[in-house]
Amino acid sequence: MTALRSLFPIMDLTTPALLFPAISLLLLAYTNRFLALAQVIRQLHASRAREARLARLQIPGLKLRILLIQYMQGFGVLSFLLCALAMFALFVQGETAGKVLFGISLLSLAVSLVLSLVEILISTNALSVVVKDFEAEEESPS
Repeated sequence: MTALRSLFPIMDLTTPALLFPAISLLLLAYTNRFLALAQVIRQLHASRAREARLARLQIPGLKLRILLIQYMQGFGVLSFLLCALAMFALFVQGETAGKVLFGISLLSLAVSLVLSLVEILISTNALSVVVKDFEAEEESPS
């Protein structure tokens, strides 16, 4: 049993509490991404150029980014909730449950961050499409 304790040291309330500010800031960043994306979509819809080739090229990426941000936020909130439950379990002396909940919370946070990376890559690709279009306009004779 002591060998097992050395592998999994005692955890107190402060360990999961360290994640609270990080998760809160992450959720705020995700919300800002969503709002910026919503603004781009609304502007695209309101513009007369929404039938243009460039606009049509961006629609699949915009749809995927909305879905990714939704899942990013969901896994971030799940991580926050599991972290709070881990703290509660530790508070009522349920160390094993607290460790398990905290571990799942970390996994949920990791999934959220991976989804965030994928969304960033898609966003960067969308900017590349716009830059290529600008370059093509400059090269074509007027």
